[in-house]
Amino acid sequence: MKKYNWSIIGSGWIAGEMADALQAVNGEIYAASARNQTKLKQFAQAKGIKKVFADPLDMINDPQTDVVYIATPHITHYQFIKAALAAGKHVFCEKAITINDQQFNEVAELAHQKHLLLTEGFTLFHMPIYQQVQALIKSGQLGKIKMVQVNFGSLKTYDPHNRFFDPQLAGGALLDIGGYATAFARLFLSQQPNNLLTTVDFAESGVDEQSGIILKNSAGQLAVISLSFRAKQPKRGVVSGTQGFLEINNFPRATTAQVTYTADAHQQQQQTITAGDEQRALEYEVEDFQRYLTQGHDDGQLALSHDIAQILTNIRTAWGLKFPGE
Repeated sequence: MKKYNWSIIGSGWIAGEMADALQAVNGEIYAASARNQTKLKQFAQAKGIKKVFADPLDMINDPQTDVVYIATPHITHYQFIKAALAAGKHVFCEKAITINDQQFNEVAELAHQKHLLLTEGFTLFHMPIYQQVQALIKSGQLGKIKMVQVNFGSLKTYDPHNRFFDPQLAGGALLDIGGYATAFARLFLSQQPNNLLTTVDFAESGVDEQSGIILKNSAGQLAVISLSFRAKQPKRGVVSGTQGFLEINNFPRATTAQVTYTADAHQQQQQTITAGDEQRALEYEVEDFQRYLTQGHDDGQLALSHDIAQILTNIRTAWGLKFPGE
């Protein structure tokens, strides 16, 4: 496989995890850039990155950069994606890829025009367990899929200046953890939802703190999503069909699915499916993205991200929640 020069924008914990994954898969990282120069130097030294740039735009425009990985706050993604695509670079961006679907449509069209790959960092799209689960569903063993349920709750200490609760940084549970839950739901729905019911409780800073979301599509499938930033919930997804259901815990980086067959109401059968390694979650992302580059297409992942961006925007519209600058 061809070796690609990855350059990282950001020096936080997820950038650190991705740096470890890049080193494991490729053996090196071309360059890094971040706002805080002291942290940047510490990050580069800790992750074995020899080249650093004070200005991310200089790194983006470096002829040696092949792929730009963006691990900065949500509100900055749009500008960095546009700059990278304009410079002819492929982009792997952490979720939420943009703060609304209008921004998403713009960068997706730019990527198409430039014949570049643009991918959003949803680990669940790359974990091997999901290939096994989707094959099971395609085989018809669960019957017709009728409902998806997803829970994701984190316990965050309220701080209006923290990115989780700061509207200036597009904070709130929806764009942070809700993207994963929505990605799980959309993955198992046969069509994009066209009907939405939702309720929300706002934090003092004005961002969403917890919410309940019901999605429905034209096929009659329902997805029920529960999110919270102030109450811990299991990262649990359930996909239910007319002949059985499957449960996936820790669904963003899952390695196990518990399947229960219910075709006979009196005699249920269970099966456990295992695949992958949770510790290699980001390595799977890197490997898949580089495979996309080699084959020239992304297996439809950007189309899924489009649907997710649209759903998240529709949810916020229903809430009447806009971020500064929108």
